[in-house]
Order: sequence, then structure tokens, then C-alpha cells
Amino acid sequence: MKKRIVLLRHGESLWNKENRFTGWYDVDLTERGIKEAINAGLSLKNEKFEFNKAYTSFLKRAIKTLYYVLDVLDRNWIPIEKCWKLNEKHYGALQGLNINEAYSIYGHQVDAWKSSYHLAPAPLDTYDSRSPYLDVKYKNVNDHLPLTESLLDAYERIIPYWNNVIMNELNYYNQLLVVLHANSIHAILKNTMNISNEDITLLDMPTAIPYIIEFDNYGKIINDYFLSDTDESIKFKNIINSIRKL
Repeated sequence: MKKRIVLLRHGESLWNKENRFTGWYDVDLTERGIKEAINAGLSLKNEKFEFNKAYTSFLKRAIKTLYYVLDVLDRNWIPIEKCWKLNEKHYGALQGLNINEAYSIYGHQVDAWKSSYHLAPAPLDTYDSRSPYLDVKYKNVNDHLPLTESLLDAYERIIPYWNNVIMNELNYYNQLLVVLHANSIHAILKNTMNISNEDITLLDMPTAIPYIIEFDNYGKIINDYFLSDTDESIKFKNIINSIRKL
């Protein structure tokens, strides 16, 4: 049997709709986002996916998306592992601002932060109300928590967990579901498809369209595809096919 990991970005969130930098802020799904999650579950059900285990972040937009998908699949009983290391990139002081507000405060520095792999937005203060150090979800986390992150920082947080935990599970299971965030997925694809630092900033994973990666027994990718063809998924696939280096 093929070994498959399905990557799924959460459904539309309230701040996606308002064009705000969300990062680690724990914003909920919109009604549209809930419908997207359910439709993702139906797409997977139609293709007869039967997941053995699921992974997600500490953020409710991803957790709720996962729950809706598993409910449609009638696989609510499978083990779920939640880890903060799968969270979205932390947007620091940009978190909560919409695009216009960000430009009014930081000017064209926002363009540099958005387009750079190495540059991180201005950090939060440790005692800012948006700080993860004040969030009960992270009170038992002993590792360093970010107050801002570049894409590189997010990559270095996510990929050890991907390699050491999720990919390792393919030794025991054939189908895994991973529900997370745009930049979390971009980091994983950069790692698995050897995408350059410059090119990874071109990606924008669409919400709630299952992306299937098939592996051989040695962990090498043998196929990858979306379950649904939309304008967004076709554009994404065209870009990734042009920049991947397998």
C-alpha cells in the first residue's frame, strides 16, 4: 500500500477574511471556513482515505478544521497529536494588524518582511498581551517561545518535528493527516522538495484543499497532488512544479 501524508491548511479564519496578520493569535473559523473544512472531509471520503493518525497545531482554526474533517470521515477515534511547533509563523508586532494598518505604522518595511526568507517583523515585548508567554496554552512549554519569526525561524522550528515525529510515523502507519497553516506547509514543502530560500516566498497554500504527498518505503516522494482543481490550487501547483528541485 502507498504511504501517504495529507497536508491541509485550515479553513478560512476570521482574520483571513479581514486580511489581518494572524500568526499565533487564536482566531476562529468563519462560516465559510467551516464549510471548507467539511468539503475537504467529503473530498477525502470520496477518495476512501482512512487515516491512522492526525497531527495539528495548538491553534483552534487548525484544530477545528481537523475535527470537522474527521467527523465527516467518521474517524474521530484515531489518535491526534497537537504540537505548538506546527503553529503558523509568528508575525511579531504585525500580529492583529490588517495590511493598511501595517503600512501606516511600518511603511515599506512591511514589503521587506513579507518578501524575505531571513527577515523577521519587529518583535513583541514579552509582556505584550499578544505574547505567547502570557497564553495559558504554552505554560508547560519549556522551550524558547518566539516573539517574532522569519520564515527561516519558522522552518527551523517546524522541520525537526516533521522529520523526527511525522515522517518517522510512516514506518508504522500508511496514511497520516496533518492540518496546519500556510507557512507551516511551505516549510514542509521547502524541506521535502528542496525549494530555494528565494522561491519559497512565492507560495501561498490555498485554504482547506487536501494536498496529498505519496512516499516510497524510503521516504522519497513519488507523487503529489491536490484533490480539487480550483484557480488557487492550479496556480499553486504550477508554481511549485516550476521551483521544486527533486
